Amino acid sequence: MSVSSDLSGQEIGYRGATACVAAGITYRQLDYWARTGLVEPSVQSATGSGSQRLYGFRDILVLKIVKRLLDTGVSLQNIRTAVEHLRKTGVSELERMTLMSDGASIYECTSADDIVDLLQGGQGVFGIAIGKVWSEVEGSLATLQGERVDSGEMAITNTASESDELAERRKRKGA
Repeated sequence: MSVSSDLSGQEIGYRGATACVAAGITYRQLDYWARTGLVEPSVQSATGSGSQRLYGFRDILVLKIVKRLLDTGVSLQNIRTAVEHLRKTGVSELERMTLMSDGASIYECTSADDIVDLLQGGQGVFGIAIGKVWSEVEGSLATLQGERVDSGEMAITNTASESDELAERRKRKGA
């Protein structure tokens, strides 16, 4: 899982309310999805009454994708399967991936040819370009507060785009 960090390299987590704003979901959805194991916080789980869940950048990315799939009528069962696949997928693959759906099934497309083949087969009604969703979440989190996991201090994460796995890969590639 991707972990956001601030300029000092400390791990940053986002409280539930912040994750909701960045993903465009309600707190009720977030709580239900965490309790049912659909999208659990990777930074810190709730450990009892009054404790805070802390979500990482990639968790919020998945939350936003789940929301989009639900909005288009995909079943929760199919979304669970897609989320499991996304958890196992590396960052470089996410960068190139587009999720396509006909409203019932979800298809992973990693090239333009995959998308064309799917559409020519009469399938696929809409697509979610994960790279685009990634940028949207980065933009949302740039103005929201995170929390340093070690100290619990609040941290403005306007450097999120400089500290995630994808940005690090781009720097190494020279892109």
